[in-house]
Amino acid sequence: MHVFTIDNNSHTIEDAESLLFDDCVLVLGETARKRIVECREYLDHKVAAEKNPIYGVTTGFGSLCNVSVGEEDLGKLQTNLVMSHSCSLGDPVDVRIVKLMMALKVKSLAYGYSGIRLETAQRLLDMFNAHVYPCVYQQGSLGASGDLAPLANMCLPLLGLGEAYYKGVKRPSSEILAELGWKPLALASKEGLALLNGTQFMLAHSVFAMINALRLSALADKIAALSLDAFDGRIEPFCEDVHRVRPHPGQLATAKAVKGYLEGSEMIARPKTHVQDPYSFRCIPQVHGAAKDAINYVKTVFTTELNSATDNPTILPEEDKVVSAGNFHGEPLAMTLDFLSIAVAELGSISERRIYKLISGQRGLPSFLVAHPGLNSGFMIPQYAAASVVSQNKQLCTPACVDTIDSSQGQEDHVSMGGNAATKCVKVVNNVEEVLAIELMNAAQAFEFRRPAKTSPVLEKFIADYRKAVPFVEVDTVMYTLIQKSIQFLREQEV
Repeated sequence: MHVFTIDNNSHTIEDAESLLFDDCVLVLGETARKRIVECREYLDHKVAAEKNPIYGVTTGFGSLCNVSVGEEDLGKLQTNLVMSHSCSLGDPVDVRIVKLMMALKVKSLAYGYSGIRLETAQRLLDMFNAHVYPCVYQQGSLGASGDLAPLANMCLPLLGLGEAYYKGVKRPSSEILAELGWKPLALASKEGLALLNGTQFMLAHSVFAMINALRLSALADKIAALSLDAFDGRIEPFCEDVHRVRPHPGQLATAKAVKGYLEGSEMIARPKTHVQDPYSFRCIPQVHGAAKDAINYVKTVFTTELNSATDNPTILPEEDKVVSAGNFHGEPLAMTLDFLSIAVAELGSISERRIYKLISGQRGLPSFLVAHPGLNSGFMIPQYAAASVVSQNKQLCTPACVDTIDSSQGQEDHVSMGGNAATKCVKVVNNVEEVLAIELMNAAQAFEFRRPAKTSPVLEKFIADYRKAVPFVEVDTVMYTLIQKSIQFLREQEV
């Protein structure tokens, strides 16, 4: 069992990965409980004593911030907020990302700056632990006043509204709550705003994309090393001396990784008749390395957000302040999500170029990597498929963060569009996984035409493990099933 403890402690991206496991349990620590209770008590006292309006607590929302609401309607105000804002639409969000949204919302609330009641935070935690996952949809967030629409859909089941997945079946939330013996919550002042203001839709996608980007970055080096050997490439461009004169960390790390993977290869050590390789092989350290450096920078931003409170207004009991500010604004995530999309897309772009070279009939390899091309098309069309995916990534990498549209009658006049940056970043990462899986198919196929020569022991084991999932192709066969098996093989690799 994986236990994810929320107790005002810092977490890493690697810690957050445990939230994706089926057996993960969320635990709210005593310090977090204490801070939640103390903040709520402070807010109740403040509302009772304060004569001036408090945004979102005793007023309406957005451009309705100057409309005061009577004490008897403060709870209804918050319930209305959740219902009216539940406007997410489009394709369903991956349940794994919904799990991250739920856990990260509890974590943000647990810092004690949000005014949530303990029982409300506990219900979200209980839903996670009972495998009740709200139905959330991909579109609708502007990434500015928090991820309002998708977070509202996520929170509907707290009220016995909307739908959720339970035991893998999508059902009305009211039925699931009744089955579990839970009563719908009646929200108190500020609670709806605390639940909906926040960056957890963007952040959940960010964490999910980062976990996979780190994995694919490492796998890209290993697959590229096999492609290099299969193409009869040269090892000299990977020597450390070359990279010390341009010492970008990712470049140095990539050169070291590729050189390490090829240690002991008969193929790489044999004399070469060509003076240099195409850029897609020779410049692996520079391209993969630049992607690594970008990924590592983005990771620091995501980690900061992971350990932040991001709703509004911010309640500061120690300073006796309730401040309406902008910590819900998604710009830090929007910019870095766009950057991550670009960085990961380049791993797919250069991978597709290596695929193209491997099927080109050069350096003793047969055209399209089959023994009898003509009768057999071989690996001709997997390259088409990879090229199509890479082209889509180029379109998806148009930045979302440079766009903004007025909302709420101009009160919210600059938005990050981080929700769109988030969903397309996950798509880009998934696309690159597909391209790398096709490169691995090509590289493993190509190396069989180098036999009896051997690659390195590490890569020989890699090929042997791969062959348990994906066979050598002697004559034309149905290829999409092999591509799917190749993708699944990559997902199961430890890096």
